[in-house]
Amino acid sequence: MPTLLLITDLELGGTPTVVRELAIRLRRAGQGDVQVACLSRWGPVASQLRDAGIIVTALDAKGPRDRKVLPRLIRLVREQRCTTVFSFLLHANVMAATAAIFVPNVRWIQSIQTTQPWPRWHWLMQRLVQRAADTVVVPSPSVAQVARDWAGVPADKIVVIPNAIDPIDWSSAQSPIPATDPRPYPITFLGRLDPIKDVPTLVQAAALLSPLVHLHIYGEGADRPRIDNAIATLKSPVTLHGPIATPREALSRSGLLVLPSLAEGFGLVLIEAMAAGVPVVATDVPGIRDVVRHGQTGLLVPPSNASELAAAIRKVVEDRGLRLRLIQQAASDVKARFTWDIVLEQYKQLVLS
Repeated sequence: MPTLLLITDLELGGTPTVVRELAIRLRRAGQGDVQVACLSRWGPVASQLRDAGIIVTALDAKGPRDRKVLPRLIRLVREQRCTTVFSFLLHANVMAATAAIFVPNVRWIQSIQTTQPWPRWHWLMQRLVQRAADTVVVPSPSVAQVARDWAGVPADKIVVIPNAIDPIDWSSAQSPIPATDPRPYPITFLGRLDPIKDVPTLVQAAALLSPLVHLHIYGEGADRPRIDNAIATLKSPVTLHGPIATPREALSRSGLLVLPSLAEGFGLVLIEAMAAGVPVVATDVPGIRDVVRHGQTGLLVPPSNASELAAAIRKVVEDRGLRLRLIQQAASDVKARFTWDIVLEQYKQLVLS
């Protein structure tokens, strides 16, 4: 009887990547029948799952208020005789909690993946729906804290399981750039163009560093107009590449990954870069500070501070010895804490026990 992994969408992004890897690796480990469903329409990660032999169902919600998605989810859980439904992100958690009213004898697991404080109603809603979950999984101690404080999740219901990568998957993304000093030096942002990522501050930092660096931005999202305006106003050395199918391509060309977020649940791209031999500079905010150890595996700076961000970038770009130390220490730390060899066992015990 299958375990169903339920997520809001299967577009390119951190949490869909986690769901994809979890489904594929549980299946490879022979750990029962694992299926995936998304509330929205078919996305590129759905195709990746299908190609890997995972059964995927798109529930085709037209938007967050589409009431037809609930009966589709209930029917799916009943027809597939799911014993466990593991939901990721708020909208999927809400749908799963509502479906739980109509489908007894199913174990409901929820996941909270963010420390973003707004909109506040998200946390009020999560406070309500977490009552339907047997367990709430979070990727970091920072998310565990906000789950307790903002969503009222009892501490004994929370399980911390970090995101993970397979180092072998990233060996091909190793870039020769960190060992050399090209000018301008290629620095990278890789992710959703969302206000929480605060990319305009990075654009400002790049302008302060011109002509030392050139910023490459990979991704798309609602904050694109504000980023375009910052680039035009500051005449910042930036290339916008749009969305990219896999982060390997971007990281293989990068000399430094910068994540200027105001908040993160974890920051999967950080450990992807660390495994690919790309040093990281990021903001000292919840989620990120659980992953990056300042001065050891990367550099952390205060959020929304372009001058501090620029100074940290300059330090890494101009100090080859520092770069190599960060790369070596980050690779070791990822292998010790964030590989699927370690993390999959935790998921197997949770989902399949």
